[in-house]
Amino acid sequence: MTSTALQDHVARIVESAESHFGERVERITAPGGEGRSSFRVHFDDHSVIATLRPSFRRTHMEAFVLESLSAHCDDVPKCLGVADEILFQSDVGTRRLNQEIMRHDDAGQIDLAAQAVAAIFRFQNAARRTQLAQMMPHLGADAGWVGNFVNAVAALQPYSGGISSRFDPDAACAAIAQPGAQFVKWDCRSGNAAIGTDDRLRWFDFEYSGMRHGAEDFAWLIGDEAWPVAPEDMVDVMIDAYDAGTGHDIADYLHYMSVYITFHTVQRFRLIVKEAKRRGWLSKERVREYDDAGVHPEFAAQILKVGRYFSAQSRITAPLTRNFDAAMNAFLDIQREGTSLKIA
Repeated sequence: MTSTALQDHVARIVESAESHFGERVERITAPGGEGRSSFRVHFDDHSVIATLRPSFRRTHMEAFVLESLSAHCDDVPKCLGVADEILFQSDVGTRRLNQEIMRHDDAGQIDLAAQAVAAIFRFQNAARRTQLAQMMPHLGADAGWVGNFVNAVAALQPYSGGISSRFDPDAACAAIAQPGAQFVKWDCRSGNAAIGTDDRLRWFDFEYSGMRHGAEDFAWLIGDEAWPVAPEDMVDVMIDAYDAGTGHDIADYLHYMSVYITFHTVQRFRLIVKEAKRRGWLSKERVREYDDAGVHPEFAAQILKVGRYFSAQSRITAPLTRNFDAAMNAFLDIQREGTSLKIA
């Protein structure tokens, strides 16, 4: 966004906010960076979030989702109205989960992870008491999407040798192809949750929400390359918080989640490599501050570690475990030795 475009953008938000709330705007800040769609609008004694997205349809869909969910739970922002195509929502806090979790010891991190998982289960449960299932798009519903999602494992080859002939992509596609029975937020990376002044964790940014299996939301959290909690500990958190209202046996649920996370981590790995090639490595602090892709060798190794763990949990994905392991070690070497990334 150019400087002039940004000024026009902010001026539009100020004018709309003052008209909508009948209060004078003191200042505008950009919590995710000036290139993002959301801004924090500061009034005299409180603040709200103003979101101006390029898509009119997505703005109104997000408003509908927030209104529907917040009627049944307190784990998402409240919709404060849409004016001049700007969505106003309650400010859920400045302590974003991706940064807050790094201020805690291991026990504190597990506690925050449990809060994050429980909140996802609660807003999914809330969605089952609404009409969202009849209104929301089904995500990843066509064979082409599923095939691309699974076949992306080819991205591991340059760092780990060939994919084993024992890996059956058809079986993997069959496992991933799930009906859209449960509302999902999508994009449940840890930068999309915050802790408020009331110390409650809430999830925000429901722009891409829709219907799928349900475990995908947890895959986004566990498969966030900047998430510091070990995958085996996250499984324990999932078991402790599991909501039987999902309609799935917990063993089946965790199996599907493991298979899905395996391929989700490949998607995150591909993004890291692509951005490293384009921009070079970034600092971990910058990644967390701006909720950026984890373009740092340690984050690349972390996402491969998560893929290694979850791939080993299912016979469908176990042939890929050695690929994750080899690629992880390659990026650990980059981190230790400071060598350059060679993009194949």
